This record gives sequence, C-alpha cells and structure tokens, in this order.
Amino acid sequence: MFSDHDSVDDMLDAKNKRLAENLATKVSRLKSLAYDIDREVDDQNDYLDGMDSNMMSATGLLTGSVKRFSTMVRSGRDNRRLLCYVSLGLVLIFFMLYYLVSRIQR
Repeated sequence: MFSDHDSVDDMLDAKNKRLAENLATKVSRLKSLAYDIDREVDDQNDYLDGMDSNMMSATGLLTGSVKRFSTMVRSGRDNRRLLCYVSLGLVLIFFMLYYLVSRIQR
C-alpha cells in the first residue's frame, strides 16, 4: 500500500519539477524580453532627445534667418531688388531640379 502511495508521490514530484522547469524557462524568457524592451525604450528616448536638440538648433537658425530677411526687406530699394532676383533664381533652380529628378525617375 505504501509503495503505490510512494509511486504516485514520485510521479507528482517529477511532474512538479518538469512544470517548475518550464515555468523557470518562461520567466527567464519574459525577463529577457523585459530587458530588451527597456533597452529599446532608452534608445528611443535618447533618439528623441537628440531630435529635440536638433529641432531647437534648426529653430534658432531659422529665427536668425527670418530676422536678417526682415531687416533686408525693411532696408533700401536696392536690397529689395536683389532680394527679388535671388528669390526668383531660387524658385527657378527648384523647378529645374524637380524637372530633372522627375525625368530621371521615369
């Protein structure tokens, strides 16, 4: 009678050990995934912080350019004429580049 009880206990112990090993494997895998997610989040935060810094520097550059542009527009007639020629030239260059790129892509 004790031998049947011992064999059932041995089977249950073996099953419990196997389930505990499976659980330990799954917990280890989840821990690894959590660590990878944490690392990815840190990398993304660093990337976004860098983008914020770049945007702030671009904003400063554009603000300075707008101030210089406004100063040039408010100054004499000769500067306005030069500004019109430069603007027209830039527009023509952009149209030519657009045309060339569209021809190359065909």
